[in-house]
Amino acid sequence: MNIALIYGGRSGEHEISLISASSIARGFSKEDKVTLIAITKDGKWYLQPESEYERICNDEKATFKITTDEKNAISIIPGAKKDAFLANGKSLNIDVVFPALHGTYGEDGTIQGLFEMADVAYVGCTHISSAITMDKEKTKMIWQSVGLPVVPYVCMKRHVMLDSVVYDAVIEETEKEFGYPMFVKPCSAGSSNGANKANNKKELCYALMEAFQWDDKVLIEKSINAREIECSVTGNSVTFPADSDDEAVVAYIPGEIAPSHTFYDFDAKYNDPDGARLLIPADLTENDLEKIRKTAVAAYKALDATGLSRVDFFIDRDTKAVYLNEINTLPGFTPISMFPKMCDAAGLKFNELIQLLVNEAVARYAAKQNLMTSR
Repeated sequence: MNIALIYGGRSGEHEISLISASSIARGFSKEDKVTLIAITKDGKWYLQPESEYERICNDEKATFKITTDEKNAISIIPGAKKDAFLANGKSLNIDVVFPALHGTYGEDGTIQGLFEMADVAYVGCTHISSAITMDKEKTKMIWQSVGLPVVPYVCMKRHVMLDSVVYDAVIEETEKEFGYPMFVKPCSAGSSNGANKANNKKELCYALMEAFQWDDKVLIEKSINAREIECSVTGNSVTFPADSDDEAVVAYIPGEIAPSHTFYDFDAKYNDPDGARLLIPADLTENDLEKIRKTAVAAYKALDATGLSRVDFFIDRDTKAVYLNEINTLPGFTPISMFPKMCDAAGLKFNELIQLLVNEAVARYAAKQNLMTSR
């Protein structure tokens, strides 16, 4: 099988993608051919030399670097299936794409839509589910519609920020409803980019200004004294057959993030080696762990998720209430990332996880070929 591993991207999480992709590359079967496609920060696609894959596989600490050779620039032919990807005028003959991308233009449905138009199999959620789950407001609205618990929030759109009278009224009403502190974050950014905790009105205004640098919609959430719990989920929540182990929806052992920072921000996640303790399983009773798993599956299914996702929770330390926080449809695969660690704790080893995701993508694509597109 020829697998195209795509990484980098025009995203605030570009560097994290390079690390994730490096780990994923080392998890592929030796029987597979792996084709590397890198996307630069300005959005250009390039075929990478085979020696780069060999370098990564031979050094567990190595991270991908991007070579921008114009003769190896990638072009894509819609509807061409395995021959959709071209470099230097030649087909790359791709069987399935594994996008190791995070954030904007990676897990927001844009590149998934491109794969759909090219008519190739790909790992992860569909373009529709990816777009919905990237938008934290829309995700919360869907969860609320099926009775799943979310932290109280207000969504502010840019037009409010541009009207001082309306802005002041929204701030005043939000202060009355939530009180301080509050959390502010862009609706469609990942890895806590643009997210901040506000302890007073001045900090709230600064936090909003920063968040609006990342997105045109911003969430303001009530702050709770929370424990941060996460749960890995794999499978096809829409069409999986009862006898398919690859496509069955499975929730793995939940873990807990114990950050040493004010909250689990970008630095705690990726830069500070002591930014957080990762506890797997989470320090919960078996009944509570099972509750998390069941809620994670319900949240995953409500969004028609496929492939993989990491579902994040808050547990209020004071009331013990459980809230859904968000869902990440292309979670990190770095050496400290929780998604593969939680799968591993449940007995699904890293290389087996990678193979499972590839198998699910191929099976989902094969099933979709049976659908009618015209009469």
